[in-house]
Amino acid sequence: MDQDIESPVTIHQPKLPKQAREDLPKNINKECTKRKIQRYVRKDGKCNVHHGNVRETYRYLTDIFTTLVDLKWRFNLFIFVMVYTVTWLFFGMIWWLIAYIRGDMEHIGDTSWTPCVSNLNGFVSAFLFSIETETTIGYGYRVITDQCPEGIILLLVQSVLGSIVNAFMVGCMFVKISQPKKRAETLVFSTNAVISMRDGKLCLMFRVGDLRNSHIVEASIRAKLIKSKQTKEGEFIPLNQTDINVGYYTGDDRLFLVSPLIISHEINQQSPFWEISKAQLPKEELEIVVILEGMVEATGMTCQARSSYVTSEILWGYRFTPVLTLEDGFYEVDYNSFHETYETNTPVYSAKELAEMASRAELPLTWSVSSQLDQHAELETEEEEKNQDDQTERNGDVANLENESKV
Repeated sequence: MDQDIESPVTIHQPKLPKQAREDLPKNINKECTKRKIQRYVRKDGKCNVHHGNVRETYRYLTDIFTTLVDLKWRFNLFIFVMVYTVTWLFFGMIWWLIAYIRGDMEHIGDTSWTPCVSNLNGFVSAFLFSIETETTIGYGYRVITDQCPEGIILLLVQSVLGSIVNAFMVGCMFVKISQPKKRAETLVFSTNAVISMRDGKLCLMFRVGDLRNSHIVEASIRAKLIKSKQTKEGEFIPLNQTDINVGYYTGDDRLFLVSPLIISHEINQQSPFWEISKAQLPKEELEIVVILEGMVEATGMTCQARSSYVTSEILWGYRFTPVLTLEDGFYEVDYNSFHETYETNTPVYSAKELAEMASRAELPLTWSVSSQLDQHAELETEEEEKNQDDQTERNGDVANLENESKV
């Protein structure tokens, strides 16, 4: 019994929303703060979301072409081989049945008998004839005769259906081969994002680059903040998406990606990082998803590359190491330093606190409480003197009117 009491008890972390975890014991909350943040988008750009309990699976069949393109290569090749094999077997069986029903099998070698298909003496030869018909090989050994109208009709049907199968399967393979997903492998993002001062303003920055000499046409960059929130009405919204302005209104989000570029987000009042300081940043549960889009210059197809940064990958008080140098007649990019950063002097306060400090620094040095009271007293004295002068003028006007009335 004592051993049961002294044995350690493992408390499993419940899967509850944030507002529900506040009422849990402190030891569980400590475990929650130390746990690893689950990514919404992985560093390689793949979304870490799995769709479960999808009951309307028939919707995948309504768009069978996209479904086949999205399949993995091993399944795609398996379906490709099976479709052709089943088609050849199906029509081969029909050719054999026609020959069997007409009695061609019983007159093999009979020169006076005109078969539906010459030199068709079994299922194997019927299968080979089906392959020759659908692929239009035409070896010339097995041919259809004009004494078999049902065979002529079957030949037309197999030719049309064969063309449809060829167009569908070859088109599917071509689209899958020419997908620009692999082009995104040569679009790189910096391992970390940094926060530092730029032109007197606190900015969040990350770097993007293209490893190929063929450029991305009409490249544009977007950024999203993934963070759960609770509304004023108490509604909990998990993984809420908020836009991060990276130059949409100024056109800086449209890139000429010839050399690596540093994408900057100014932390202002519209920024979701407005009230976040250096000390508060590690406590935040957030993720920044960056999306780079453009057209592949060689194919003209749209390409998209993605990456993400969690709080542990956002470095406060750092800048990126320059990678572009001027050589003899050209510029050289050193990708060995692409992910490197160096520390710089950066305030530890949030952008909101820095703005408040700046507004207070703009006030005069003599501006104080006593000076405000003195100025207020002077204004009151001036108003009283003005009121007395107005009263005196009115009294003089009244006296003049009385004298005139007496006269």
